[in-house]
Amino acid sequence: MKALVLDQIDNRTVAAIKAIDLPALAEGDVRVAIDWSSLNYKDALAITGKGKIIRQFPMVPGIDFAGRVSESRDPRFVPGQDVILTGWGVGENHWGGLATEACVKGDWLVALPAALSARQAMIIGTAGFTAMLCVDALVNAGVTPESGEILVTGASGGVGSTAVVLLKALGYRVTAVSGRESTHDYLRQLGADAILPRSDFAETRPLEKQLWAGAVDTVGGTMLAKVLAQTQYRGCVAACGLAGGFDLPTTVMPFILRNVRLLQRMPQIFSATRFTAGRWSISASNPLLPAPVGRRTSRGSRHIISFPTGL
Repeated sequence: MKALVLDQIDNRTVAAIKAIDLPALAEGDVRVAIDWSSLNYKDALAITGKGKIIRQFPMVPGIDFAGRVSESRDPRFVPGQDVILTGWGVGENHWGGLATEACVKGDWLVALPAALSARQAMIIGTAGFTAMLCVDALVNAGVTPESGEILVTGASGGVGSTAVVLLKALGYRVTAVSGRESTHDYLRQLGADAILPRSDFAETRPLEKQLWAGAVDTVGGTMLAKVLAQTQYRGCVAACGLAGGFDLPTTVMPFILRNVRLLQRMPQIFSATRFTAGRWSISASNPLLPAPVGRRTSRGSRHIISFPTGL
């Protein structure tokens, strides 16, 4: 098979497209012919070597993919079946999706819903899937459009922009946070009702004016602390990222005085198969998607990367 292979030479990460062999299938393994994989922030960190993402070398990056089963030693999957994979350490400590084939555990795969093509699944990708989990968490926590405004941080990124679209489609009033003024027109097109600069969240106090019924935070750090301080009584914050840092300079005051709920990290990495399959099924009617694309019956040439131009 062909793959983008990362090696470490003289403490530098070097990337090259190579022809390599997959290992033989063990019990429970599935071989997948990959059609599409999305390019994620974590992939960029791995490929450039700017983040300590890769656990062992050589490594094939790509934390997600969609394709078709070509060989299976798992009774749940049969040759010709369309499948999706997100997370599970693939592309970090197990060869990933930036290749023409992959050999993975059957437990890591989800059957592709009939209403989705492989391309559509990777337009959504790991970022879109994470955003769906965050929005789903807010809805399940009882936050409704009538509850008040929803804040989305890192709104011009993959997770944030997807969250803006989904929340607007569900009837929420959405305020987006972005550090780049050049993204403002784009965010308004996605459905943002208001846009705040990132600089507004540079400093925080333990408690501030109650502004948000809920939030999707992709940044972490001081940004998340500020969001918590501004969340209204019994509000909810779905936190899923740490681009702004892993420290959380806050106090217990939002939690004990306003009963703010900080929802657990969204389980896009190791998620129960039944739950994951349910979320992907819901995504078939996702407002993010372009017009349906018919599935190919011929394998033909396989696409390695799909950029989310449909957003």
